[in-house]
Amino acid sequence: MKKAVVLGATGGTGQVIVAELLSRDVEVIAFGRSKEKLEALMKEHAYHPKLTYALGNIFKYKTMLESAKDVDVIFQCANVKYQEMESKLLLLGESVMKAADALGKKIVFVDGIYVYGHQVAKGDENHPHQPHTKKGKIRVEFEQLIFSPKWKSAKALIVRLPDYYGPTSQNSYLQPTLEGIAAGKLSIFIGNLKTPREYVYLPDAAKMIVNIAEKDDSYGENWNIPGAGLISGKEIIKMARHITGSNKMVIPLSKNAIRFIGLFDEFMREVVEIMYLTKEGFVLSGEKYEKRIGAIPKTPFKQGMEETLQLLMYK
Repeated sequence: MKKAVVLGATGGTGQVIVAELLSRDVEVIAFGRSKEKLEALMKEHAYHPKLTYALGNIFKYKTMLESAKDVDVIFQCANVKYQEMESKLLLLGESVMKAADALGKKIVFVDGIYVYGHQVAKGDENHPHQPHTKKGKIRVEFEQLIFSPKWKSAKALIVRLPDYYGPTSQNSYLQPTLEGIAAGKLSIFIGNLKTPREYVYLPDAAKMIVNIAEKDDSYGENWNIPGAGLISGKEIIKMARHITGSNKMVIPLSKNAIRFIGLFDEFMREVVEIMYLTKEGFVLSGEKYEKRIGAIPKTPFKQGMEETLQLLMYK
């Protein structure tokens, strides 16, 4: 891979993929709607000679054509708000795939695990797609759209991440907890504090995603991006307090608490239906990655938390 475009480059996953590509000497076009955020990204990378940016709207496929015409791979990291998923997600997929197909490009979609629904075993890529939530059902439709036979020239793959954390993270369930502790303020934890859960450190995820994207035989498939192991909310809070020196209260929010908050907050209203993930602790199998790509990068939680919290404390 010599050149790539990253759609949604200023988001949590977009930023780490940009950084990973640059570390491999790949020429990168950061694509997004906000000139201010894109210029901040350029500054963050000290105006790297191989990093440029392009303004455009992923819902208007023609705005992507010029930026993506000479690239080897398109990385689709843009997303829609929870409360807009039903109305906008399929429109996003249609637009991005239309651009990739018109150009005959490889395209990598970064997605989550809602398609699986309740876990019946350690989740490999063949785990049944039997979602019981509206978000999960929409994500299944999204996958079907991406792999539709109507696309004659594009080659797509999907990478699936569990919940995540890291210096660039913006909208993960763990984010309000870490931001509150880093600021020395009362904060919340979404879900059960005792359930061991999987979190992937975003720089590790970026390494795996780019490794997968570089393999020609990876396309046309789903790929898991597993974390470094399981950790409970209680352990995360203890670790974060040790790193920051903060002892402010962290309030765990149950499904009922979030349902109540959802009466006044549109985002929290949408979180209610996926609370099963915080109770069941869905775990992704990395066997396919290890067999076909190589060793899974596993930054220890302590190191990942230190790097994340250090940045949050000095924001």
